[in-house]
Amino acid sequence: MIHQFIKGTTETTLVLLHGTGGTEQDLIPLARELAPEVNILTLRGDVLENGMSRFFRRHAEGVLDLEDLKRQTERFLTFLDDASTEYGIDRDKMIPLGYSNGANLIGSALYRKQAFHASLLFHPMVPDRSLTLPDLTGANVFISAGERDPICPKTETEELTSTLRGAGADVELFYHGGGHELRMEEVEAARAWLTPFLG
Repeated sequence: MIHQFIKGTTETTLVLLHGTGGTEQDLIPLARELAPEVNILTLRGDVLENGMSRFFRRHAEGVLDLEDLKRQTERFLTFLDDASTEYGIDRDKMIPLGYSNGANLIGSALYRKQAFHASLLFHPMVPDRSLTLPDLTGANVFISAGERDPICPKTETEELTSTLRGAGADVELFYHGGGHELRMEEVEAARAWLTPFLG
């Protein structure tokens, strides 16, 4: 997968996954704001939609290509295993952070296995309603969303949160009053939530 690794001074690695049309550079400032000393492993989706980078295909806005999502999720998890060896980083101390399309890929990973001890999902959707979730006891998830998000309505956010909690995950949910954009108040909430997992 197209990526960049930036060495930090701790054993924790933030894995960054951008939204539709983004690049591997987009979320680096956010990661620095949240945890300036961690390693950064940042990815670029190589599925193109009208020239825009994504991590998996979709049939239309809000209609995910579930077969491609499954394939790309498996590819993502394999990549993380390989990257831990290549860069000498602890796979168990990887914390994925995704926005929109990137958050949906992380959500898909969580729906399939207990892949991470902590994850940050900014403006995610329900990835796949056909799946029975694994036991997510011990998984910690931060979800943020906009109260008036036209792309990811509040019902979607509530369903995702409820489903993850039902599988045993500890989920913190934060709303801001706007739409699909990232706002400073959710960044501040994410920073406070993330700090205990950086030790």
